[in-house]
Amino acid sequence: MVKERTATILSIGDELLIGQTINTNAGWIGEQLSLIGIRPVRVVTIRDDRQEILDALGSMSSDVMLITGGLGPTKDDITKHTLCTFFNTRLVRHPHIEARIAAFFESVGREPLEVNRAQADLPESCTVVPNDRGTASGMWFERDGRVFVSMPGVPYEMKAMMELHVLPELKRYFQPPTIIHRTIMTTGLGESHLAQRIAAWEDSLVEEDIKLAYLPSPGLVKLRLSTYAGSDATSARTRVDGKAEQLYRLIPELIFGEGEDRLELVVGRMLKERRSTLSIAESCTGGYVSHLITSVPGSSAYYVGGVVSYANAVKMEELGIPADMLELEGAVSKAVVERMAIGVRNALRTTWSIALSGVAGPDGGTPEKPVGTVWLAIAGPDGVRSVMGHFPGTRELVIKRSALAALNMLRKAMLDGVLSRPMVDENL
Repeated sequence: MVKERTATILSIGDELLIGQTINTNAGWIGEQLSLIGIRPVRVVTIRDDRQEILDALGSMSSDVMLITGGLGPTKDDITKHTLCTFFNTRLVRHPHIEARIAAFFESVGREPLEVNRAQADLPESCTVVPNDRGTASGMWFERDGRVFVSMPGVPYEMKAMMELHVLPELKRYFQPPTIIHRTIMTTGLGESHLAQRIAAWEDSLVEEDIKLAYLPSPGLVKLRLSTYAGSDATSARTRVDGKAEQLYRLIPELIFGEGEDRLELVVGRMLKERRSTLSIAESCTGGYVSHLITSVPGSSAYYVGGVVSYANAVKMEELGIPADMLELEGAVSKAVVERMAIGVRNALRTTWSIALSGVAGPDGGTPEKPVGTVWLAIAGPDGVRSVMGHFPGTRELVIKRSALAALNMLRKAMLDGVLSRPMVDENL
């Protein structure tokens, strides 16, 4: 039987403790370790304090500790020096790393300072982990069969270092048990209602030795299927794939992709495949849907443009909505949002259009239209359709949830689906 391997994640930085920086690194590292069969068992966040770092290093009982933070060029970055104390070693300068640091600064027209060059000073007993996106190298230490890896706290630098160097080396060093994963992306139904709908299917996973994890976020729920492969990875993959296909048959309208798929990416792919174009009219979301669409590389192939019609005057002048309609129906209404969708589609001559108008809050709600009420509309070759959604949460959550609901509405429209009842997003 292959031994289970465990990990501790140590995050260093005062900014993490006071909330100045959100510690997204720990969650990402934990997810990546799980994917290669190493189980995270502890996450520790501490100050940039020498003794606290030493205490954390000394109390580590896992097979591996992944450390982030404290590798910058300023005086408060003390991780490297503290690691020298813990591993009873000294700093030595690496000329080739110093040359790379100098070349980086020269490429942007700046002269490297000595504190920059000093980032080439690394513990003599460590194995240097290259940093392909920055100047602070990583450090790999081994002691008594355990591994300690120190990396920069800058997320994009750390992630590249993990993906290119650390994760492959951890797999080679520890040879953890292979885990087969398959992550299915869903939207349109909250976690609790989704769990109720697929309860019988979930119960059947036990006999196949497959575990299910619900990973909710605003507007979305990821369903991750996992099993240990043992000595027969092909059989394990077949078991996971079989259960995934059952899920596709059970909730086809809720599944929009897998793995790292994002709804805006899936919608963009569909538009591109159909050689269709898109325009967007937004009120309460203030351009957020357009932001999601244009975050996808190559979106210029299908996204023409949009109108952020926050004021009623813009709705009238740019989208052709009659003043009496706004007065009688109100901006947050079926009639207005449908005219918004038609107006922007006609103005920009696109195949499809999306429109949103609602009450994002925290003020502006009424008993008839409380905060979280959003009207969504899709206009396309077969006409226009609309639906009213009730999206709970803060202003930010209302905007995010309604934007994802609008994208999903477009996705289903392109698949020739019909939304005939109000949507309730219950993701928390």
